[in-house]
Amino acid sequence: MSTPTGGGDGDGNRGASAYYDVYGPDAKPDVIFKEAALDSTLNLQDIQGLVTWTIGDGMLPSWVFIKNKPLISKVILLYVPGLDAALYMSQSRLLSSLKEFCGKPKPVLASSCVPDERHTIDALLTCRVKRKRDIKISNEASKPNGDGKLSSLDDLKDIPLPVAFYTLSEKELEDNGYSFSLPGFIPTVSAPSGSSPHKILALDCEMCVTEAGFELTRATLVDIKGTVVLDRLVKPANPIIDYNTRFSGITAEMLAEVTTTLQEIQEEFVGLVYKETILVGHSLENDLMALRISHDLIIDTAVLYKYNRGSRCKIALRVLAKKYLSREIQNTGSGHDSVEDARAALELALLKIKYGPDFGSHPSSSRRNLTSILHESGKKCSLIDDVSVLERYSDTSCNSIAVFSDDDALSRSMKEVKNDKVSFIWTQFSGLMSYFRRRAQDPEKLKSCVAEVIALQTCDTKAAKKRTRHQICPELKEILSELDKKIRRLYGALPDNAMLIICTGHGDTPLVHRLQKMLRHEEETVESRESVVQALGDLKAQAEVALCFCCVKH
Repeated sequence: MSTPTGGGDGDGNRGASAYYDVYGPDAKPDVIFKEAALDSTLNLQDIQGLVTWTIGDGMLPSWVFIKNKPLISKVILLYVPGLDAALYMSQSRLLSSLKEFCGKPKPVLASSCVPDERHTIDALLTCRVKRKRDIKISNEASKPNGDGKLSSLDDLKDIPLPVAFYTLSEKELEDNGYSFSLPGFIPTVSAPSGSSPHKILALDCEMCVTEAGFELTRATLVDIKGTVVLDRLVKPANPIIDYNTRFSGITAEMLAEVTTTLQEIQEEFVGLVYKETILVGHSLENDLMALRISHDLIIDTAVLYKYNRGSRCKIALRVLAKKYLSREIQNTGSGHDSVEDARAALELALLKIKYGPDFGSHPSSSRRNLTSILHESGKKCSLIDDVSVLERYSDTSCNSIAVFSDDDALSRSMKEVKNDKVSFIWTQFSGLMSYFRRRAQDPEKLKSCVAEVIALQTCDTKAAKKRTRHQICPELKEILSELDKKIRRLYGALPDNAMLIICTGHGDTPLVHRLQKMLRHEEETVESRESVVQALGDLKAQAEVALCFCCVKH
């Protein structure tokens, strides 16, 4: 990477030539951070903007100059979650390749709230674009019946993002009360080999109050066509105290002759809903709790349509149906209809899928995959990552290469950079973040981490703090050394004039999330609550400062 050069050194052409080489046999492209932006902090969209400007039709970045830009053959964006600025600065000797190849990095504000890791990848691999036309909101926009009815997800053409983009992440499932490890819960299983399971189903359940609490009284599933594939009344195991008719629509007469048990419904349910099936509904954590079934491929319309007063406040299904489907539901006075509610949730989800995640909140813009934007500029893309990432961000225009380890990601990337037809490559080295996840789940290591952070707060001198930060365990040291080797090998495989961008994303978010959970549930720790709160504040601030390294291979 070049640094800016001025014209006051006696060589009037030297400063100019650093920016304006003639495209001759000796001309070389380069990345030059502008002087006015040397001390500025970037955001994740700035990094994406560098990609679209370099090989696409993006806007000129204000913070960087690309010298001889047309000579750049391809861009490789490497994502290294977990390596925040503080960790890099304290362990830069173990990561010498970064300084050697890219020079001084640019700080990046990853996020102000340390959210799920998926939000970081969203910011890098999706683009906000202006809508080409106004969307007319009506109950026909996503209706799974009538003229031009949908018979499968494949009928949704030219959607901004893959359907999997809208499924809840692991952290979103946890934050919204989805349970997976409670006793007596039955997990969904993989579909039998050679079968054709439902790709998407909508679920709604009704419950009554028994001596044991809320219990299931009705379970309904509808497919993408709106056809009912399951609708059964269920006899609770315990005596009923309140049929909850005003909400459930269930009466004593309806259940008088019912003999179907929860276990029978569970068997029928897991024969229709497999691990690969996307389950749609409104606050489905309650429905799955009543069914006592765990499933992690969820589109929750209560989360999709966010309330502007915060994530804990959710908009009622009847309000969303009236606003976006022009339909009145749950207003008959005789309780809810689970078929009607399941269809409404499905249609609301299809509106988001059809028009993009910002439908309903940002009418002037929508989000699309970076790969599709670059494809429109004539650039072929390759995504090399875990299957879950590919399902969320790839499309038919790009090469989707599934990998299962960092070694695999390196091997496939080294091969793909030699493909002259590919202009953009995304890959991820996730070993550091995997280590942080394991550490956060280990009670003894967790206590040690908290103690180290608190010790830093009580250090009297800067020298003592510096010594403490430089002390890391052998396992982490080995992981950082291996990361450095992988970066060296990837750089060595790059063709001349290829641009390498390394974005580190958030820092140790698993530790932050684990401490937040400890405080919420008032778990006992070796330290006082006040100390943990202070440690959490420091860890969040540290984890929010990412880094961007950038260079062009010569």
